[in-house]
Amino acid sequence: MKYTKAQRLDIGRKLYSGELTRRQAAEIYDISEQSARDYMRLYRDSEQLPPKQAAKHSVSAPSFQIPPAGMEELESMTKEQLIQEILKARITEARLKKGYEVKGDGTVILYGSKNIK
Repeated sequence: MKYTKAQRLDIGRKLYSGELTRRQAAEIYDISEQSARDYMRLYRDSEQLPPKQAAKHSVSAPSFQIPPAGMEELESMTKEQLIQEILKARITEARLKKGYEVKGDGTVILYGSKNIK
C-alpha cells in the first residue's frame, strides 16, 4: 500500500469535507479516483458519519428568478416590451433544453464548448 491508514484517513477527511474533489485527490496523491472514493468511505465509516450526498449534475432548465434590482426595470417597461422579454426568455430556455445557445446576431451557435458558424 502506498499510504498508511492515517494518511488515507486524512485524504478521506479532505474529500468528505469538500476541501478536495476525487479528481484533485487523484492528481495530488497519485491515486485513482476510485481509491480516493474508497479513502473517503474509510474516513466516513471510521467516524460513523452519514453518506455524503452526491452533487446532482443533471441539466435542468435555467432558473429565471429576477433579482430585486431587475424588478424595478421590469415595472418600468411597457406591455409590448414585457411580451418581447418573455418571448426572448422562452426562446433561450428552449434552446438551452436542446443543448445550444445563440450568440450575437444568430450567426454563432454554441454547442457545449464548440463554436459553429
